[in-house]
Amino acid sequence: MSTGRRRMLAGALKGRLVPMLAGAAAVLTLGAAVVFALPVDGGRLAHPPADNPGGDRVERFFARYVSADGRVIRRDQGGDTVGEGQAYAMLMAVARGDRAGFERTWSWARDQLRRDDGLLAHRWAEGRVVDADSASDADLDAAHALVLAASRFDTPVYRRDGLEIASAILEKETVRVGGQLVLVAGTWAQGGRPAQINPSYFSPRAFAVLAEASGDRRWTELRRSSSSLVDEMTAASPGLAPDWAEVGPDAAVRPAAAPSDEAQGPRFGFDAVRVPLRWAWACDERERRLAARPWDFLRGQAGGGIAPEYGLDGKRLAPGTHPASTVAGAAAAHAAREAGVAERLLDRAAADDRHSPSYYGAALVALGHLLLETDSLDRGC
Repeated sequence: MSTGRRRMLAGALKGRLVPMLAGAAAVLTLGAAVVFALPVDGGRLAHPPADNPGGDRVERFFARYVSADGRVIRRDQGGDTVGEGQAYAMLMAVARGDRAGFERTWSWARDQLRRDDGLLAHRWAEGRVVDADSASDADLDAAHALVLAASRFDTPVYRRDGLEIASAILEKETVRVGGQLVLVAGTWAQGGRPAQINPSYFSPRAFAVLAEASGDRRWTELRRSSSSLVDEMTAASPGLAPDWAEVGPDAAVRPAAAPSDEAQGPRFGFDAVRVPLRWAWACDERERRLAARPWDFLRGQAGGGIAPEYGLDGKRLAPGTHPASTVAGAAAAHAAREAGVAERLLDRAAADDRHSPSYYGAALVALGHLLLETDSLDRGC
């Protein structure tokens, strides 16, 4: 892995922890007025206070973090921009039918982040790309958003752009191990042995959409291998996926420490919280069941607040809570067919983000609302 990539991963983690710790302090200060510790009544979460309505979470994200020229600014992380954020905003714009917003966010990503191979550079700061490595989640979400936008806005050029990124993903961000085609974490991970993966980068819905749009069977292979890998990683109680993992030559997968901090053990943290959300949004009921696996554990955590990081054995590794981990709980509840609990957890996550705003919390709150409470992106199955 490049030195720049290691620094980027460490910086991203630090940036996500700072607002979480600030949120924990706010809980101690504000006490019962904050909804981190909503009571559980008969196994179901009580409603949040009436003075914390959900509001329009996508509009809030755009108003706070998207500039007039379409750049998604991580205001709580030094004002930089990452490909992940641009892709999130593109998906949100498609979902709300905001053609102008989509064009702005995609144009900025295309003009500032797009590499010669068609993929997106990971990070931009102070007027230039500062980490040219790719991250496959940003590329996958951007390609997915572009294909959806082509149909939603009747703009064929978006489909062309999306399929160009999709083709580059297949060529530059996948490896074949043990007879399976596997999505690795980025171009920097393609040559590694064992293969480095980030389970939260897998998107079964995106795989399905790109398979239909391109006619390339490799997308179906990726959907199957991702399902198999997540199944294996979450089979044992408490069903928590790791942030990072390695896939050996025989296709066996094992949890791994983050490449940015190999001294820390594997954990369910700021990356893996997206695993339940992505799989709760999957097309197939068997796939959605994977999102429900951690629900028995997370239900027990929800009354006092779902921590931002756990060991894979369920040991709490960080204090306080964070909107992103609360959204993970909502996704798991939704997949377990407890829609009322999922709704209340999403309301709690939105209230938490208002008390302690962060780019990442706001992004997952908005995406959680779109993917779990609306059908605005339910195309392609």
